[in-house]
Amino acid sequence: MFRHTRQLQFEAKPEKPDPVYAHKLQELVGGAYGEMTVMAQYLFQGWNCRVKGKYKDLIMDIATEEIGHVEMLATMVARLLEGAPATATTKVATSDPAVGAVMGGMDPQQAIIAGGAALPADSNGYPWNGRYAVASGNLLADFYANVAAEAQSRLQTARLYNMTDDPGVRDMLKFNLARDTYHQNLWLAAIEQLREDALEDVVVPGGLADEEHREHAATLWHLSDGEAAAAGLWASGPTPDGEHEFSVLADARPLGDEASPPPPDPALFSTYDGGMGQPRGPALGTETGLRGKLRDTFSSDE
Repeated sequence: MFRHTRQLQFEAKPEKPDPVYAHKLQELVGGAYGEMTVMAQYLFQGWNCRVKGKYKDLIMDIATEEIGHVEMLATMVARLLEGAPATATTKVATSDPAVGAVMGGMDPQQAIIAGGAALPADSNGYPWNGRYAVASGNLLADFYANVAAEAQSRLQTARLYNMTDDPGVRDMLKFNLARDTYHQNLWLAAIEQLREDALEDVVVPGGLADEEHREHAATLWHLSDGEAAAAGLWASGPTPDGEHEFSVLADARPLGDEASPPPPDPALFSTYDGGMGQPRGPALGTETGLRGKLRDTFSSDE
Protein backbone atom coordinates (compact mmCIF):
# COMPACT_ATOMS: atom_id res chain seq x y z
CA MET A 1 0.00 0.00 0.00
CA PHE A 2 1.19 3.50 -0.77
CA ARG A 3 0.00 6.86 0.45
CA HIS A 4 0.31 10.14 -1.43
CA THR A 5 0.70 13.60 0.03
CA ARG A 6 0.19 16.77 -2.00
CA GLN A 7 3.53 18.27 -0.97
CA LEU A 8 6.64 17.52 -3.01
CA GLN A 9 9.66 16.01 -1.24
CA PHE A 10 11.57 19.15 -2.27
CA GLU A 11 10.54 22.32 -4.10
CA ALA A 12 10.39 22.27 -7.92
CA LYS A 13 9.83 25.86 -9.04
CA PRO A 14 11.80 27.33 -11.95
CA GLU A 15 12.31 31.08 -12.06
CA LYS A 16 10.97 31.19 -15.62
CA PRO A 17 9.69 28.78 -18.29
CA ASP A 18 12.29 27.09 -20.49
CA PRO A 19 10.85 24.50 -22.91
CA VAL A 20 14.28 23.67 -24.32
CA TYR A 21 15.62 22.72 -20.90
CA ALA A 22 12.41 20.81 -20.19
CA HIS A 23 13.34 18.67 -23.18
CA LYS A 24 16.78 17.98 -21.67
CA LEU A 25 15.33 17.23 -18.23
CA GLN A 26 13.36 14.34 -19.72
CA GLU A 27 16.57 12.29 -19.44
CA LEU A 28 16.27 12.36 -15.65
CA VAL A 29 12.64 11.29 -15.93
CA GLY A 30 12.64 8.41 -18.40
CA GLY A 31 16.23 7.79 -19.42
CA ALA A 32 18.08 4.54 -18.81
CA TYR A 33 19.43 5.95 -15.53
CA GLY A 34 16.54 8.28 -14.81
CA GLU A 35 14.28 8.31 -11.79
CA MET A 36 11.68 6.03 -13.40
CA THR A 37 14.36 3.37 -13.72
CA VAL A 38 15.57 3.43 -10.14
CA MET A 39 11.96 3.71 -8.94
CA ALA A 40 10.97 0.52 -10.78
CA GLN A 41 14.26 -1.17 -9.92
CA TYR A 42 13.89 -0.62 -6.20
CA LEU A 43 10.17 -1.38 -6.15
CA PHE A 44 10.65 -4.78 -7.77
CA GLN A 45 13.69 -5.53 -5.64
CA GLY A 46 11.62 -4.76 -2.56
CA TRP A 47 8.53 -6.67 -3.66
CA ASN A 48 10.70 -9.67 -4.57
CA CYS A 49 12.87 -9.55 -1.43
CA ARG A 50 12.62 -12.79 0.57
CA VAL A 51 14.44 -11.45 3.63
CA LYS A 52 11.98 -9.88 6.04
CA GLY A 53 12.98 -6.97 8.23
CA LYS A 54 15.67 -4.36 7.63
CA TYR A 55 16.61 -5.26 4.05
CA LYS A 56 13.08 -5.27 2.66
CA ASP A 57 12.17 -2.16 4.65
CA LEU A 58 15.28 -0.33 3.43
CA ILE A 59 14.64 -1.15 -0.23
CA MET A 60 10.99 -0.09 0.01
CA ASP A 61 11.92 3.15 1.79
CA ILE A 62 14.21 4.18 -1.06
CA ALA A 63 11.79 2.90 -3.72
CA THR A 64 8.99 5.01 -2.29
CA GLU A 65 11.27 8.05 -2.16
CA GLU A 66 12.06 7.56 -5.84
CA ILE A 67 8.35 7.79 -6.68
CA GLY A 68 8.54 11.24 -5.13
CA HIS A 69 11.57 12.09 -7.28
CA VAL A 70 9.65 11.25 -10.45
CA GLU A 71 6.86 13.50 -9.18
CA MET A 72 9.31 16.36 -8.55
CA LEU A 73 10.82 16.11 -12.02
CA ALA A 74 7.44 15.78 -13.74
CA THR A 75 6.27 18.89 -11.90
CA MET A 76 9.42 20.79 -12.86
CA VAL A 77 9.04 19.80 -16.51
CA ALA A 78 5.42 20.97 -16.57
CA ARG A 79 6.38 24.31 -15.00
CA LEU A 80 9.25 24.78 -17.43
CA LEU A 81 6.75 24.23 -20.26
CA GLU A 82 4.30 26.80 -18.93
CA GLY A 83 3.04 28.96 -21.80
CA ALA A 84 4.83 26.99 -24.52
CA PRO A 85 3.93 26.66 -27.28
CA ALA A 86 1.63 29.70 -27.05
CA THR A 87 0.48 31.85 -29.94
CA ALA A 88 2.58 34.81 -28.85
CA THR A 89 5.66 32.60 -28.42
CA THR A 90 5.15 31.08 -31.85
CA LYS A 91 4.89 34.52 -33.47
CA VAL A 92 8.12 35.67 -31.83
CA ALA A 93 9.88 32.49 -32.87
CA THR A 94 8.87 32.91 -36.51
CA SER A 95 9.87 36.57 -36.61
CA ASP A 96 13.20 36.22 -34.81
CA PRO A 97 15.59 33.58 -36.22
CA ALA A 98 17.58 33.42 -32.96
CA VAL A 99 14.47 32.73 -30.90
CA GLY A 100 13.29 30.29 -33.53
CA ALA A 101 16.54 28.34 -33.25
CA VAL A 102 16.10 28.08 -29.48
CA MET A 103 12.47 27.01 -29.80
CA GLY A 104 13.61 24.36 -32.23
CA GLY A 105 15.21 22.54 -29.31
CA MET A 106 11.98 21.83 -27.49
CA ASP A 107 10.22 18.46 -27.63
CA PRO A 108 6.95 18.78 -29.58
CA GLN A 109 5.66 15.56 -28.03
CA GLN A 110 5.53 17.28 -24.65
CA ALA A 111 2.92 19.57 -26.14
CA ILE A 112 1.19 17.28 -28.63
CA ILE A 113 1.00 14.11 -26.55
CA ALA A 114 1.30 15.22 -22.93
CA GLY A 115 -0.46 18.56 -23.19
CA GLY A 116 2.47 20.59 -21.94
CA ALA A 117 3.78 18.14 -19.38
CA ALA A 118 6.40 15.45 -18.80
CA LEU A 119 6.54 12.20 -20.75
CA PRO A 120 7.64 8.71 -19.63
CA ALA A 121 10.53 9.04 -22.09
CA ASP A 122 14.14 10.12 -22.37
CA SER A 123 15.54 13.34 -23.87
CA ASN A 124 15.28 11.85 -27.37
CA GLY A 125 11.63 10.96 -26.87
CA TYR A 126 12.39 7.23 -26.64
CA PRO A 127 9.80 5.65 -24.30
CA TRP A 128 10.98 4.41 -20.93
CA ASN A 129 11.71 0.67 -21.00
CA GLY A 130 11.21 -1.78 -18.16
CA ARG A 131 14.37 -3.60 -19.26
CA TYR A 132 16.37 -0.77 -17.69
CA ALA A 133 15.40 -2.00 -14.22
CA VAL A 134 17.52 -4.67 -12.46
CA ALA A 135 15.83 -6.93 -9.90
CA SER A 136 17.48 -10.37 -9.80
CA GLY A 137 16.42 -11.65 -6.38
CA ASN A 138 20.08 -11.75 -5.29
CA LEU A 139 20.55 -8.81 -2.94
CA LEU A 140 24.31 -8.53 -3.39
CA ALA A 141 24.04 -8.43 -7.17
CA ASP A 142 21.17 -5.96 -6.95
CA PHE A 143 22.93 -3.67 -4.50
CA TYR A 144 25.97 -3.51 -6.78
CA ALA A 145 23.62 -2.56 -9.63
CA ASN A 146 22.04 0.08 -7.40
CA VAL A 147 25.41 1.70 -6.70
CA ALA A 148 26.07 1.92 -10.44
CA ALA A 149 22.58 3.29 -11.14
CA GLU A 150 22.94 6.03 -8.54
CA ALA A 151 26.41 6.93 -9.82
CA GLN A 152 25.11 7.30 -13.38
CA SER A 153 22.10 9.26 -12.16
CA ARG A 154 24.29 11.66 -10.20
CA LEU A 155 26.60 12.10 -13.19
CA GLN A 156 23.73 13.04 -15.49
CA THR A 157 22.21 15.33 -12.87
CA ALA A 158 25.57 17.09 -12.50
CA ARG A 159 25.79 17.59 -16.26
CA LEU A 160 22.27 19.00 -16.41
CA TYR A 161 23.05 21.26 -13.45
CA ASN A 162 25.72 22.95 -15.56
CA MET A 163 23.31 23.34 -18.50
CA THR A 164 21.06 25.85 -16.70
CA ASP A 165 21.45 29.05 -14.75
CA ASP A 166 17.86 29.04 -13.45
CA PRO A 167 18.18 29.28 -9.63
CA GLY A 168 14.95 27.35 -9.04
CA VAL A 169 15.98 24.45 -11.26
CA ARG A 170 19.45 24.40 -9.75
CA ASP A 171 18.00 24.37 -6.24
CA MET A 172 16.02 21.20 -6.97
CA LEU A 173 18.99 19.57 -8.69
CA LYS A 174 21.19 20.34 -5.66
CA PHE A 175 18.74 18.30 -3.58
CA ASN A 176 18.77 15.48 -6.13
CA LEU A 177 22.57 15.47 -6.18
CA ALA A 178 22.64 15.16 -2.39
CA ARG A 179 20.16 12.26 -2.40
CA ASP A 180 22.14 10.46 -5.11
CA THR A 181 25.26 10.86 -2.98
CA TYR A 182 23.45 9.39 0.01
CA HIS A 183 21.98 6.53 -1.98
CA GLN A 184 25.40 5.54 -3.35
CA ASN A 185 26.80 5.40 0.17
CA LEU A 186 23.68 3.63 1.41
CA TRP A 187 23.95 0.76 -1.06
CA LEU A 188 27.69 0.42 -0.38
CA ALA A 189 26.90 0.19 3.34
CA ALA A 190 24.14 -2.34 2.60
CA ILE A 191 26.69 -4.50 0.77
CA GLU A 192 28.89 -4.47 3.84
CA GLN A 193 25.86 -5.31 5.99
CA LEU A 194 25.15 -8.35 3.84
CA ARG A 195 28.70 -9.52 4.44
CA GLU A 196 28.44 -8.98 8.18
CA ASP A 197 25.19 -10.93 8.24
CA ALA A 198 26.82 -13.72 6.19
CA LEU A 199 23.91 -13.66 3.75
CA GLU A 200 26.00 -13.55 0.59
CA ASP A 201 29.48 -14.42 -0.62
CA VAL A 202 31.72 -11.64 -1.89
CA VAL A 203 31.50 -13.05 -5.42
CA VAL A 204 28.05 -13.21 -7.04
CA PRO A 205 26.69 -15.80 -6.90
CA GLY A 206 28.41 -17.85 -4.23
CA GLY A 207 28.35 -21.61 -3.87
CA LEU A 208 30.13 -22.60 -7.10
CA ALA A 209 33.75 -22.00 -6.12
CA ASP A 210 34.56 -25.71 -6.37
CA GLU A 211 32.97 -25.95 -9.82
CA GLU A 212 34.75 -23.09 -11.59
CA HIS A 213 38.18 -23.40 -13.19
CA ARG A 214 40.01 -21.86 -10.24
CA GLU A 215 43.25 -21.43 -12.18
CA HIS A 216 41.46 -18.72 -14.18
CA ALA A 217 39.78 -17.02 -11.23
CA ALA A 218 42.46 -14.40 -10.44
CA THR A 219 44.48 -13.82 -13.61
CA LEU A 220 44.55 -10.63 -15.69
CA TRP A 221 44.86 -11.57 -19.34
CA HIS A 222 47.09 -8.70 -20.46
CA LEU A 223 45.90 -8.12 -24.04
CA SER A 224 46.51 -4.39 -24.52
CA ASP A 225 49.66 -2.48 -25.45
CA GLY A 226 51.93 -1.22 -22.71
CA GLU A 227 52.38 -2.34 -19.12
CA ALA A 228 50.13 0.11 -17.26
CA ALA A 229 47.35 -2.36 -16.50
CA ALA A 230 49.75 -4.55 -14.52
CA ALA A 231 50.30 -1.72 -12.02
CA GLY A 232 46.79 -1.81 -10.54
CA LEU A 233 45.56 -3.47 -7.36
CA TRP A 234 43.87 -6.08 -9.56
CA ALA A 235 47.23 -7.40 -10.77
CA SER A 236 48.91 -8.57 -7.56
CA GLY A 237 48.10 -9.34 -3.95
CA PRO A 238 45.08 -11.07 -2.41
CA THR A 239 41.68 -10.88 -4.09
CA PRO A 240 38.82 -9.17 -2.20
CA ASP A 241 37.16 -12.52 -1.52
CA GLY A 242 40.32 -13.79 0.22
CA GLU A 243 40.31 -16.94 -1.90
CA HIS A 244 42.97 -16.14 -4.51
CA GLU A 245 46.09 -14.15 -5.36
CA PHE A 246 45.95 -11.77 -8.30
CA SER A 247 48.44 -12.38 -11.11
CA VAL A 248 49.14 -11.20 -14.66
CA LEU A 249 49.30 -13.44 -17.71
CA ALA A 250 51.61 -11.39 -19.90
CA ASP A 251 51.83 -13.78 -22.87
CA ALA A 252 48.24 -14.87 -23.17
CA ARG A 253 47.41 -17.61 -25.65
CA PRO A 254 43.96 -18.84 -26.73
CA LEU A 255 42.76 -22.02 -25.04
CA GLY A 256 39.97 -22.93 -27.45
CA ASP A 257 39.85 -24.25 -30.99
CA GLU A 258 39.13 -22.29 -34.17
CA ALA A 259 36.00 -20.15 -33.99
CA SER A 260 33.90 -21.69 -36.76
CA PRO A 261 30.26 -22.73 -36.88
CA PRO A 262 29.23 -26.23 -37.94
CA PRO A 263 28.18 -27.01 -41.52
CA PRO A 264 24.88 -25.28 -42.32
CA ASP A 265 21.50 -26.90 -42.65
CA PRO A 266 20.85 -27.06 -46.42
CA ALA A 267 17.26 -25.90 -45.91
CA LEU A 268 18.53 -22.56 -44.54
CA PHE A 269 20.46 -21.76 -47.76
CA SER A 270 23.54 -20.35 -46.04
CA THR A 271 26.53 -19.75 -48.33
CA TYR A 272 28.80 -22.77 -47.98
CA ASP A 273 31.67 -24.25 -49.99
CA GLY A 274 31.65 -27.73 -48.42
CA GLY A 275 34.93 -27.12 -46.59
CA MET A 276 33.58 -28.32 -43.23
CA GLY A 277 32.04 -31.54 -44.47
CA GLN A 278 28.41 -32.51 -44.73
CA PRO A 279 25.81 -31.22 -42.26
CA ARG A 280 25.54 -33.48 -39.23
CA GLY A 281 21.95 -32.73 -38.33
CA PRO A 282 18.84 -33.43 -40.35
CA ALA A 283 17.58 -30.80 -42.76
CA LEU A 284 14.40 -28.98 -41.88
CA GLY A 285 11.41 -31.19 -42.53
CA THR A 286 13.30 -34.43 -41.81
CA GLU A 287 12.93 -34.51 -38.01
CA THR A 288 12.92 -37.83 -36.21
CA GLY A 289 11.38 -38.73 -32.86
CA LEU A 290 8.19 -37.12 -31.59
CA ARG A 291 8.35 -34.14 -33.96
CA GLY A 292 8.78 -36.45 -36.91
CA LYS A 293 5.86 -38.64 -35.82
CA LEU A 294 3.62 -35.60 -35.42
CA ARG A 295 4.63 -34.32 -38.86
CA ASP A 296 4.00 -37.71 -40.45
CA THR A 297 0.63 -38.03 -38.71
CA PHE A 298 -0.65 -34.65 -39.83
CA SER A 299 0.76 -34.96 -43.36
CA SER A 300 -0.90 -38.38 -43.79
CA ASP A 301 -4.31 -36.91 -42.93
CA GLU A 302 -4.16 -34.42 -45.80
